[in-house]
Amino acid sequence: MPTPTTQLTPRTAGLTPPSPALTLTAALLGFALITLDASVVNVALPSIGQALGGGMSGLQWVVDAYTLSFAALMLSTGAFADRAGASRAYAIGIAVFTAASAACGLAPNLPTLIAARVLQGVAAAVVLPASLSLVRQAYPEPAKRARAVATWAAGGAIAVALGPVAGGALTTVWDWRGIFFINLPLGAVALALLVRSPRSERRPSPLDLPGQLTAVVALTALTFAVIEGGTTGVVASLVALVAGAAFVRVELRQAHPVVPLGLFRSRTVSVAVAAGAACSVAFYGVVFLFSLFFQQVQGRSALYAGLMFLPMAGLISVTNVVSGKLAGRYGARLPMLIGQLLAGAGALGLLCVDERTPPLLVAVLLVPMALGCALTVPPLTIVMMDAVPAERAGLAAGVLNSARQVAGGLGIAVFGALVSDGFTTGLRESLAISAALFAVTASLSFRLSGRPANSP
Repeated sequence: MPTPTTQLTPRTAGLTPPSPALTLTAALLGFALITLDASVVNVALPSIGQALGGGMSGLQWVVDAYTLSFAALMLSTGAFADRAGASRAYAIGIAVFTAASAACGLAPNLPTLIAARVLQGVAAAVVLPASLSLVRQAYPEPAKRARAVATWAAGGAIAVALGPVAGGALTTVWDWRGIFFINLPLGAVALALLVRSPRSERRPSPLDLPGQLTAVVALTALTFAVIEGGTTGVVASLVALVAGAAFVRVELRQAHPVVPLGLFRSRTVSVAVAAGAACSVAFYGVVFLFSLFFQQVQGRSALYAGLMFLPMAGLISVTNVVSGKLAGRYGARLPMLIGQLLAGAGALGLLCVDERTPPLLVAVLLVPMALGCALTVPPLTIVMMDAVPAERAGLAAGVLNSARQVAGGLGIAVFGALVSDGFTTGLRESLAISAALFAVTASLSFRLSGRPANSP
């Protein structure tokens, strides 16, 4: 039994304990902040390229430096959040993320920007599992927790969707550096809200440094191989293969692995991770490609390109709310199935797009795929959290979201490589890959239980 000093207590003595809604607000703001940075940079990439130099591979690294460090280190930061206490880990992550954002905005060259993006990703990896653990601890009752997690997931999804719009507006009105400077006041607000949230208890959670190290090497080498290609890509592929094999070997022998491979014996966990990965490949990859398509292929401005994502961004917020309600009433399987089928159909619908397609029509065609992802993500997060005990919430969040970020980073790397040899052809190949992934994960999701979250 935990001692009184480790239980959830108000941060400030003599104050009435805050409501769970305050903790949810603090967690949601931090989550929205780090997910916004995963997509806000896309529309600014042409401006960054003009200011700092670098071809397609350089622009890919501006995005993937963040997503790769985010994904790789999230494997350990879930355990770190449990060990340090979610509230402490969250505060550290937000503070470092805010400082790294300032470094990005002040970067004098591309290598410095990429290095600062890596630091942003490290901090984001701490924030994400800590924020979800805060929500999990604040809502112990399953039905209320399901609604709270859905709200948390919806906040992140809305931030991702609004990223291109915000990026286009800030790049046009201010400068590409503004997409990073805007994080400073938002980070300060997140820290201020955390002051009134309960202090989280610490849970013993050993860190698996060999597993973390081999994971970082494998993911970095794999991404490098896809982006750079050529002879160096072949060497990087071999390094990724060796490091990946070493990772599996280490995890099978560790008493406390960074990724418990036995976790995937659960069909629910495996399907949730696969569906989340498919959504990330398609969503992040397509936003990356069409941000470049509107500006480099059709010659539109950054603001115009950002506005073309507005229809899907506005509808995603509504869809996330609907998805959470559907999951609570009918179970997660229904919205997950509908979402993945809709997203796959949306990807196929975009195959008709070429350089002559009116931008407004492209904006409309982007909506179905985005809405499908918005329907899918909240329920898959709910089923993942319900499939593990409360004390492993941080670890499960790290595994799920690491898989999603890895998939998103690899999606950008692969899709960027495809369009480098011909944009329209590469775009269609990327969309076909996305549709195929959704077909596979939808068939897997069909086998999930249809039981509502509030059922006994």
